[in-house]
Amino acid sequence: MGYTNLSYLNPKTVILIGIPGLEHVQFWIGFPFFVVCLVALLGNLFLLIIIPTERSLHQPMYIFLAVLAATDLGLCLAIAPKMLAIFWFGLCSMAFDACLTQLFFIHALQGTESGILLAMAFDRYIAICDPLRHTSILTPLFLLRVVLMVAVRATVLVGILPVLLKRLQRFHSVVIVHSYCEHMAVVKLAAEDVHINKSYGLFVAFAILGFDMIFVFISYTLIFRAVFRLPQKEARSKAFNTCTAHIVVFLEFYILAFFSFFSHRFGHVSPYVHILLSTIYLLLPPALNPIVYGVKTKEIRKLVVQIFVPKSNTQ
Repeated sequence: MGYTNLSYLNPKTVILIGIPGLEHVQFWIGFPFFVVCLVALLGNLFLLIIIPTERSLHQPMYIFLAVLAATDLGLCLAIAPKMLAIFWFGLCSMAFDACLTQLFFIHALQGTESGILLAMAFDRYIAICDPLRHTSILTPLFLLRVVLMVAVRATVLVGILPVLLKRLQRFHSVVIVHSYCEHMAVVKLAAEDVHINKSYGLFVAFAILGFDMIFVFISYTLIFRAVFRLPQKEARSKAFNTCTAHIVVFLEFYILAFFSFFSHRFGHVSPYVHILLSTIYLLLPPALNPIVYGVKTKEIRKLVVQIFVPKSNTQ
Protein backbone atom coordinates (compact mmCIF):
# COMPACT_ATOMS: atom_id res chain seq x y z
CA MET A 1 0.00 0.00 0.00
CA GLY A 2 1.44 3.38 -0.99
CA TYR A 3 0.90 6.69 0.75
CA THR A 4 1.46 10.09 -0.85
CA ASN A 5 3.64 12.70 0.78
CA LEU A 6 0.94 15.41 1.02
CA SER A 7 0.00 17.88 3.71
CA TYR A 8 -3.16 16.96 5.63
CA LEU A 9 -5.39 19.56 7.27
CA ASN A 10 -7.25 18.37 10.41
CA PRO A 11 -7.21 14.69 9.42
CA LYS A 12 -10.20 12.61 10.51
CA THR A 13 -8.41 9.28 10.34
CA VAL A 14 -4.88 7.92 10.76
CA ILE A 15 -3.21 4.75 9.53
CA LEU A 16 -1.36 2.44 11.92
CA ILE A 17 1.03 0.24 9.95
CA GLY A 18 2.02 -2.05 12.83
CA ILE A 19 5.69 -3.06 12.78
CA PRO A 20 7.56 -1.47 9.84
CA GLY A 21 9.80 -3.88 7.99
CA LEU A 22 8.00 -6.89 9.43
CA GLU A 23 4.62 -6.49 7.71
CA HIS A 24 5.07 -9.83 5.96
CA VAL A 25 5.29 -11.70 9.29
CA GLN A 26 2.93 -9.56 11.40
CA PHE A 27 0.23 -12.22 11.15
CA TRP A 28 2.48 -14.72 12.95
CA ILE A 29 3.85 -12.14 15.41
CA GLY A 30 0.27 -11.61 16.54
CA PHE A 31 0.04 -15.10 18.05
CA PRO A 32 2.72 -14.73 20.78
CA PHE A 33 1.30 -11.30 21.62
CA PHE A 34 -2.16 -12.88 21.85
CA VAL A 35 -0.84 -15.51 24.27
CA VAL A 36 0.83 -12.81 26.39
CA CYS A 37 -2.42 -10.81 26.47
CA LEU A 38 -4.44 -13.91 27.36
CA VAL A 39 -2.10 -14.72 30.26
CA ALA A 40 -2.31 -11.09 31.41
CA LEU A 41 -6.12 -11.05 31.25
CA LEU A 42 -6.57 -14.36 33.08
CA GLY A 43 -3.87 -13.67 35.68
CA ASN A 44 -5.06 -10.19 36.57
CA LEU A 45 -8.73 -11.22 36.58
CA PHE A 46 -7.78 -13.98 39.01
CA LEU A 47 -6.10 -11.45 41.31
CA LEU A 48 -9.08 -9.10 41.08
CA ILE A 49 -11.39 -11.95 42.11
CA ILE A 50 -9.42 -13.50 44.98
CA ILE A 51 -8.09 -10.33 46.65
CA PRO A 52 -11.52 -8.78 47.42
CA THR A 53 -13.08 -12.12 48.40
CA GLU A 54 -10.28 -13.55 50.57
CA ARG A 55 -10.11 -11.82 53.97
CA SER A 56 -6.48 -12.85 54.57
CA LEU A 57 -5.50 -10.68 51.57
CA HIS A 58 -7.16 -7.51 52.89
CA GLN A 59 -3.78 -5.93 53.61
CA PRO A 60 -2.18 -2.80 52.06
CA MET A 61 0.24 -4.74 49.84
CA TYR A 62 -2.55 -6.83 48.31
CA ILE A 63 -4.90 -3.86 47.94
CA PHE A 64 -2.19 -2.08 45.95
CA LEU A 65 -1.66 -5.31 44.01
CA ALA A 66 -5.37 -5.36 43.11
CA VAL A 67 -5.12 -1.78 41.81
CA LEU A 68 -2.01 -2.79 39.85
CA ALA A 69 -3.94 -5.73 38.38
CA ALA A 70 -6.81 -3.45 37.34
CA THR A 71 -4.31 -1.07 35.71
CA ASP A 72 -2.60 -3.92 33.85
CA LEU A 73 -5.98 -5.19 32.70
CA GLY A 74 -6.81 -1.73 31.35
CA LEU A 75 -3.49 -1.53 29.49
CA CYS A 76 -4.13 -4.85 27.72
CA LEU A 77 -7.65 -3.82 26.74
CA ALA A 78 -6.41 -0.44 25.48
CA ILE A 79 -3.71 -1.93 23.23
CA ALA A 80 -4.43 -5.52 22.26
CA PRO A 81 -7.74 -5.35 20.27
CA LYS A 82 -6.55 -2.78 17.71
CA MET A 83 -3.03 -4.21 17.55
CA LEU A 84 -4.29 -7.72 16.81
CA ALA A 85 -6.80 -6.32 14.29
CA ILE A 86 -3.84 -4.75 12.44
CA PHE A 87 -1.73 -7.92 12.60
CA TRP A 88 -4.43 -10.43 11.69
CA PHE A 89 -7.01 -8.57 9.60
CA GLY A 90 -5.14 -5.57 8.18
CA LEU A 91 -7.55 -3.11 9.81
CA CYS A 92 -5.07 -0.25 9.90
CA SER A 93 -7.30 2.84 9.80
CA MET A 94 -8.41 4.55 13.00
CA ALA A 95 -10.32 7.74 13.72
CA PHE A 96 -7.98 10.52 14.83
CA ASP A 97 -10.07 11.19 17.97
CA ALA A 98 -10.06 7.45 18.77
CA CYS A 99 -6.28 7.50 18.37
CA LEU A 100 -6.00 10.36 20.87
CA THR A 101 -8.32 8.48 23.25
CA GLN A 102 -6.16 5.36 23.04
CA LEU A 103 -3.05 7.50 23.56
CA PHE A 104 -4.57 9.04 26.69
CA PHE A 105 -5.56 5.71 28.26
CA ILE A 106 -2.22 4.04 27.50
CA HIS A 107 -0.10 6.81 29.00
CA ALA A 108 -2.49 7.50 31.91
CA LEU A 109 -2.50 3.82 32.85
CA GLN A 110 1.31 3.76 32.58
CA GLY A 111 1.46 6.71 34.96
CA THR A 112 -0.98 5.04 37.33
CA GLU A 113 1.06 1.83 37.34
CA SER A 114 4.23 3.77 38.13
CA GLY A 115 2.51 5.51 41.05
CA ILE A 116 1.18 2.23 42.44
CA LEU A 117 4.69 0.74 42.31
CA LEU A 118 5.88 3.72 44.38
CA ALA A 119 3.02 3.17 46.85
CA MET A 120 3.98 -0.51 47.14
CA ALA A 121 7.60 0.48 47.84
CA PHE A 122 6.39 2.82 50.59
CA ASP A 123 4.32 -0.03 52.04
CA ARG A 124 7.39 -2.30 52.13
CA TYR A 125 9.46 0.52 53.68
CA ILE A 126 6.98 0.98 56.56
CA ALA A 127 6.53 -2.79 57.00
CA ILE A 128 10.28 -3.35 57.41
CA CYS A 129 11.59 -0.08 58.89
CA ASP A 130 8.65 0.81 61.16
CA PRO A 131 6.56 -2.39 61.54
CA LEU A 132 4.82 -1.37 64.78
CA ARG A 133 3.18 1.60 63.06
CA HIS A 134 2.37 -0.18 59.78
CA THR A 135 -1.35 -0.66 60.44
CA SER A 136 -1.76 2.79 62.00
CA ILE A 137 -0.12 4.55 59.03
CA LEU A 138 -1.54 2.52 56.14
CA THR A 139 -5.20 2.75 57.12
CA PRO A 140 -8.00 2.10 54.58
CA LEU A 141 -8.57 5.86 54.27
CA PHE A 142 -4.86 6.45 53.63
CA LEU A 143 -4.83 3.74 50.95
CA LEU A 144 -7.88 5.28 49.26
CA ARG A 145 -6.24 8.71 49.26
CA VAL A 146 -3.01 7.33 47.79
CA VAL A 147 -4.83 5.51 44.97
CA LEU A 148 -6.92 8.60 44.18
CA MET A 149 -3.84 10.85 44.19
CA VAL A 150 -2.00 8.48 41.84
CA ALA A 151 -4.98 8.27 39.47
CA VAL A 152 -5.64 12.03 39.49
CA ARG A 153 -1.95 12.85 38.92
CA ALA A 154 -1.77 10.57 35.88
CA THR A 155 -5.15 11.72 34.51
CA VAL A 156 -4.39 15.46 34.81
CA LEU A 157 -0.78 15.36 33.54
CA VAL A 158 -1.46 12.93 30.68
CA GLY A 159 -4.82 14.54 29.82
CA ILE A 160 -3.03 17.63 28.51
CA LEU A 161 -1.13 15.55 25.88
CA PRO A 162 -4.14 14.91 23.58
CA VAL A 163 -5.32 18.51 24.12
CA LEU A 164 -1.98 19.82 22.83
CA LEU A 165 -2.12 17.38 19.89
CA LYS A 166 -5.68 18.42 19.07
CA ARG A 167 -4.59 22.04 18.57
CA LEU A 168 -2.30 20.95 15.71
CA GLN A 169 -3.96 21.29 12.31
CA ARG A 170 -1.40 20.49 9.60
CA PHE A 171 0.22 17.07 9.28
CA HIS A 172 2.71 15.93 6.66
CA SER A 173 1.42 12.37 6.97
CA VAL A 174 -1.39 10.35 8.56
CA VAL A 175 0.66 7.14 8.69
CA ILE A 176 1.69 6.26 12.26
CA VAL A 177 4.70 3.95 12.25
CA HIS A 178 3.53 1.97 15.25
CA SER A 179 1.11 -0.74 16.36
CA TYR A 180 -0.74 1.62 18.71
CA CYS A 181 -1.13 5.39 19.17
CA GLU A 182 1.88 6.62 21.14
CA HIS A 183 2.50 10.28 21.92
CA MET A 184 5.81 10.82 20.11
CA ALA A 185 4.69 8.72 17.14
CA VAL A 186 1.73 11.10 16.64
CA VAL A 187 3.82 14.23 17.31
CA LYS A 188 6.23 13.25 14.51
CA LEU A 189 3.37 13.46 11.98
CA ALA A 190 2.83 17.19 12.54
CA ALA A 191 3.95 19.74 9.96
CA GLU A 192 3.95 22.54 12.56
CA ASP A 193 6.12 23.61 15.46
CA VAL A 194 5.87 20.85 18.07
CA HIS A 195 8.40 22.08 20.62
CA ILE A 196 5.65 22.51 23.22
CA ASN A 197 4.41 18.95 22.63
CA LYS A 198 7.89 17.47 22.91
CA SER A 199 8.82 19.53 25.96
CA TYR A 200 5.61 18.74 27.79
CA GLY A 201 5.94 15.04 26.91
CA LEU A 202 9.40 15.03 28.50
CA PHE A 203 8.04 16.87 31.53
CA VAL A 204 5.26 14.29 32.02
CA ALA A 205 7.72 11.40 31.67
CA PHE A 206 10.08 12.81 34.29
CA ALA A 207 7.30 14.14 36.56
CA ILE A 208 5.77 10.66 36.76
CA LEU A 209 8.29 7.95 35.87
CA GLY A 210 11.38 9.90 36.93
CA PHE A 211 9.90 11.09 40.23
CA ASP A 212 8.55 7.64 41.11
CA MET A 213 11.75 5.82 40.21
CA ILE A 214 13.85 8.15 42.39
CA PHE A 215 11.65 7.64 45.44
CA VAL A 216 11.36 3.87 44.90
CA PHE A 217 15.17 3.80 44.81
CA ILE A 218 15.35 5.86 48.02
CA SER A 219 12.80 3.54 49.69
CA TYR A 220 14.80 0.44 48.87
CA THR A 221 18.07 2.06 49.91
CA LEU A 222 16.54 2.63 53.36
CA ILE A 223 15.01 -0.85 53.36
CA PHE A 224 18.33 -2.55 52.54
CA ARG A 225 20.12 -0.49 55.17
CA ALA A 226 17.55 -1.57 57.78
CA VAL A 227 17.68 -5.22 56.68
CA PHE A 228 21.48 -5.44 56.83
CA ARG A 229 21.33 -4.14 60.40
CA LEU A 230 19.20 -7.09 61.50
CA PRO A 231 21.29 -9.37 63.75
CA GLN A 232 19.84 -12.71 62.62
CA LYS A 233 20.38 -14.17 59.16
CA GLU A 234 16.91 -15.74 59.18
CA ALA A 235 15.30 -12.35 59.87
CA ARG A 236 17.27 -10.75 57.03
CA SER A 237 16.24 -13.51 54.64
CA LYS A 238 12.56 -13.16 55.61
CA ALA A 239 12.68 -9.38 55.16
CA PHE A 240 14.29 -9.69 51.73
CA ASN A 241 11.74 -12.30 50.70
CA THR A 242 8.84 -9.91 51.34
CA CYS A 243 10.40 -7.45 48.85
CA THR A 244 11.54 -9.81 46.09
CA ALA A 245 8.33 -9.79 44.05
CA HIS A 246 8.08 -6.00 44.11
CA ILE A 247 11.75 -5.57 43.15
CA VAL A 248 11.30 -7.86 40.13
CA VAL A 249 8.14 -6.01 39.01
CA PHE A 250 9.80 -2.63 39.60
CA LEU A 251 12.89 -3.53 37.53
CA GLU A 252 10.96 -5.01 34.61
CA PHE A 253 8.69 -1.94 34.44
CA TYR A 254 11.29 0.85 34.69
CA ILE A 255 14.10 -0.72 32.66
CA LEU A 256 11.79 -1.40 29.71
CA ALA A 257 10.06 1.98 30.16
CA PHE A 258 13.20 4.07 30.00
CA PHE A 259 14.71 2.06 27.15
CA SER A 260 11.52 2.58 25.13
CA PHE A 261 11.32 6.27 26.07
CA PHE A 262 14.91 7.24 25.27
CA SER A 263 15.26 5.08 22.15
CA HIS A 264 12.22 6.82 20.65
CA ARG A 265 13.57 10.32 21.31
CA PHE A 266 17.35 10.05 21.22
CA GLY A 267 18.25 6.58 19.98
CA HIS A 268 19.12 5.28 16.53
CA VAL A 269 17.69 1.76 16.81
CA SER A 270 15.74 0.27 13.93
CA PRO A 271 12.05 1.23 13.95
CA TYR A 272 10.89 -2.39 14.14
CA VAL A 273 13.19 -3.04 17.13
CA HIS A 274 11.84 -0.01 18.98
CA ILE A 275 8.21 -0.85 18.24
CA LEU A 276 8.62 -4.49 19.22
CA LEU A 277 10.32 -3.52 22.49
CA SER A 278 7.82 -0.76 23.31
CA THR A 279 4.93 -3.18 22.73
CA ILE A 280 6.63 -5.84 24.84
CA TYR A 281 7.21 -3.20 27.53
CA LEU A 282 3.48 -2.49 27.73
CA LEU A 283 2.17 -6.06 27.45
CA LEU A 284 4.79 -8.25 29.14
CA PRO A 285 4.67 -6.75 32.69
CA PRO A 286 0.87 -7.24 32.93
CA ALA A 287 1.42 -10.92 32.08
CA LEU A 288 4.41 -11.37 34.41
CA ASN A 289 3.10 -9.46 37.44
CA PRO A 290 0.44 -12.03 38.49
CA ILE A 291 2.96 -14.85 37.93
CA VAL A 292 5.70 -13.13 39.95
CA TYR A 293 3.38 -12.35 42.85
CA GLY A 294 1.76 -15.78 42.63
CA VAL A 295 5.12 -17.54 42.86
CA LYS A 296 6.75 -15.28 45.47
CA THR A 297 3.77 -14.57 47.75
CA LYS A 298 2.92 -17.40 50.12
CA GLU A 299 -0.70 -16.35 50.69
CA ILE A 300 -1.55 -16.17 46.97
CA ARG A 301 0.38 -19.37 46.23
CA LYS A 302 -1.56 -21.16 48.96
CA LEU A 303 -4.90 -20.00 47.53
CA VAL A 304 -3.90 -21.09 44.02
CA VAL A 305 -3.09 -24.57 45.34
CA GLN A 306 -6.42 -24.73 47.20
CA ILE A 307 -8.36 -23.73 44.09
CA PHE A 308 -6.59 -25.71 41.37
CA VAL A 309 -5.21 -28.76 43.19
CA PRO A 310 -8.06 -31.11 44.16
CA LYS A 311 -7.96 -32.51 47.68
CA SER A 312 -7.60 -36.25 47.92
CA ASN A 313 -10.53 -37.95 49.58
CA THR A 314 -9.49 -40.10 52.48
CA GLN A 315 -11.78 -42.91 53.49
